[in-house]
Amino acid sequence: MKATMSQFLIESKPLLKKLIEELSNEFKYVSVLGSDSKGEAFSVRKNAVSVSDSFSTERGFVLRVYNGIGYSEYSFNTLDIEEIKKNIRQIAKDDIEFLKSDNCDITKYPVIEEEKITKSFYAEVKESFNSVTSEQKIRRLEKIMKAGFEYCPSMIDFQVRYEEVSVCKIFLSQKKDLEQSYVYTISYLIPYLKKGEEVKYSFKAFSGNCGMELLHTVEKAVKTSIDSTMELLQAEKIKPGVYEIICKQDVTGLIAHEAFGHGVEMDMFVKERAKAKEFINKKVASEITDMHDGAAAAEQVSSYLFDDEGTLAQDTQIIEKGILKRGICDMLSALSLGVKPTGNGKRESFERKAYTRMTNTFFGTKNSTLEEMIKSVNSGYLLDGYFSGMEDPKNWGIQCAVEKGYEIKDGKLTGKIVGPIFLTGYVPELLSSISMISGEEDFQLGGSGFCGKGYKEYVRTSAGGAYIKAVGRLG
Repeated sequence: MKATMSQFLIESKPLLKKLIEELSNEFKYVSVLGSDSKGEAFSVRKNAVSVSDSFSTERGFVLRVYNGIGYSEYSFNTLDIEEIKKNIRQIAKDDIEFLKSDNCDITKYPVIEEEKITKSFYAEVKESFNSVTSEQKIRRLEKIMKAGFEYCPSMIDFQVRYEEVSVCKIFLSQKKDLEQSYVYTISYLIPYLKKGEEVKYSFKAFSGNCGMELLHTVEKAVKTSIDSTMELLQAEKIKPGVYEIICKQDVTGLIAHEAFGHGVEMDMFVKERAKAKEFINKKVASEITDMHDGAAAAEQVSSYLFDDEGTLAQDTQIIEKGILKRGICDMLSALSLGVKPTGNGKRESFERKAYTRMTNTFFGTKNSTLEEMIKSVNSGYLLDGYFSGMEDPKNWGIQCAVEKGYEIKDGKLTGKIVGPIFLTGYVPELLSSISMISGEEDFQLGGSGFCGKGYKEYVRTSAGGAYIKAVGRLG
């Protein structure tokens, strides 16, 4: 079945088109983004059940106009046309007065040039969120939790989380009429285990642009999620040093996201906060390394028809055969830099500013196998799972917190496990050490978390790739 469009947005379109028509007599550019997204988050554990609205729930609009120097915006959630016109006029006037004051340097933006486009996208959904009640969803999660305790009665706790979100958006301007409706789901299995006084937990994450069918995959992963946590109880501390490393897909994705995800967000080029600006068309990785980002580049939680500025989704090749070719950018950064926007203008909500944000970020595949990689390692680790990551776009430092590593000696897994592990280094040095990448059959993307812009502005992104072999500093 097809995802359904918000009736609220459909009924709002005639008034919004009238608003755009009237304001176009005063402003050279006028656009409106309308959002109506809703969802629920469920969690069950040994002694608690919770249900709440999804963080991504929102309903409202943001109006953008060209004020003669730059762009002014006004967000609202009631359709009072006269009040909206009054407010945006005042905001634009105040913005111009501020920009012409002595308090700041003026950056004059050109008017956004648009092609006439009318498009819509309604995603396919196998199992609708509305096919069962919230109570039935809780019972299903409780059944998953019970299966976990049956497999491992000694567990302290076993948390099962599930979140479902329906996204509906429209974008209207003098030349554009765009609609999209899609869904995504996210789930976690989080076992808690104890050995003596030591308590360990891990999370196995699941995500996709799909309906409740995701839970079929979750149900099959109960035992492996618990086994993975059991391994942490026997993990030893790693001896710090430089090692050959093989990264599983989730760690590969973390490196992609942190290394040349944040590092090539081109709003940072505008602010002179990204070293990548100096390396366009220069070597930054090994020759076998390709990297992409784009809502049209893959199918995951950050796949859509258009971004929050009305730019159609794209597949942007960031790195091609080791050469940094281009970054990703929102509309205003593109205008400032004199380049084309890449469909990466995203807002946390209709009330927040649009920034350059990642969508689906990943390394391309090659033709090595995991077995070949392991055999080629003299002394190193197979890295699996992650907690967090951080990158310094100005100086290209990277830090990845990895859950665990499986020791490899003389081309064989020894059975020894270490963790947690911190992977650190200089981004081009790490990427230039990539010597093997596995094939398309190993390619995976995960989109279970949020990505922040610094410490705020959280949006959904996905990251991944296949297995990669490199050299990294571990501690």
